Amino acid sequence: MKISLFTLFLFNAFLSAAEPIILDEAAVHNLRLKTVEANESTFEQTVFCLGHIRAIPQNMAAVSSRVSGRILSLAVSPGQSVEAGQVIAEIESRQAGDPPVKISLRAPAGGMVTQVLSRLGDPVEPEKAFIEIIDLTNLFVHASVPEHQAGKMKIGAQASIHIPAVPDQVITGKLLRFATSANHKSGSIDAVFQISNQDGRIRPEMCVEVSITTAKREEVLSIPREALQGEPSERHVFVKDFDLPNAFIKAPVKVGEMNERMVEIVSGVFPGDEVVTQGAYSLGFVGKGSISLKEALDAAHGHEHAADGSELGDEEAEHDHDHAESPLWKISTAVLFLLLLFSLFLRFKSTSTKEAR
Repeated sequence: MKISLFTLFLFNAFLSAAEPIILDEAAVHNLRLKTVEANESTFEQTVFCLGHIRAIPQNMAAVSSRVSGRILSLAVSPGQSVEAGQVIAEIESRQAGDPPVKISLRAPAGGMVTQVLSRLGDPVEPEKAFIEIIDLTNLFVHASVPEHQAGKMKIGAQASIHIPAVPDQVITGKLLRFATSANHKSGSIDAVFQISNQDGRIRPEMCVEVSITTAKREEVLSIPREALQGEPSERHVFVKDFDLPNAFIKAPVKVGEMNERMVEIVSGVFPGDEVVTQGAYSLGFVGKGSISLKEALDAAHGHEHAADGSELGDEEAEHDHDHAESPLWKISTAVLFLLLLFSLFLRFKSTSTKEAR
């Protein structure tokens, strides 16, 4: 039975795609590869939105003088923590007296001084506050939720809150309520969450990223999103080979739903498979034809590496770049390419002659 050249091409392409990418210990180290085991677990359906930190109005206090006068002393400055009852300023009254009457102003509540609006010697009036104190141990998060998504959320829903200014913390909050009106320009409505801030690192007006849980499904096979590679029409992951050490197989996958951290895997990966997370992008370059580890890291990281994948110094990188751009290297590459084309032509001609006989 005769097999067409096209069929042979498809078969060889299939075998090539299934071949593992085999590395040595140094390559694994330099690619910084990390894997995670695919498991069936609870998968959260989420809505991602942006927002800001807000102070809780009930936790804000203003300081003003009971009488008209001028400021004799200020004992606090913005950013300073105070306790309830602590003396924070001294006022000289305008009322007649010899000497003039002095009044000590005390903090009405504990917290952080956020504003001091007057200076020494400035006049003060009873109707004008000049110091603001906020208790920051608890704060509100206002997240802008698209109106069409708000109906999926129930009071008490949990949210995972990430604050870029405090990157080492992921905070959990509960939905308290929605704002009294929507923003017609953005088509969104604020969802209000309360969070704890016991260490005082979070400040009002900080930007936040909020992932609100709308539903949960049990026993869903999922992997971290960073493991997913390729275009939306051709998704794949790299799976660690069970038998060969430091070997990885490119596995096409069909995906389901995604949230901000995980992606559901419908097919292509089985529970217990170890998928590459960190370094998966670089590993994709290693798997393209005969590309070297050096070329893979150069393409992935955007700068020169040594042949074993280690980092190059500036002088070494410049020398390596000069070598790659040398005319002799270009001529050698061109000659080898022509020889390859000539060899393929002879093989095709020989095959055609045999079939004609």
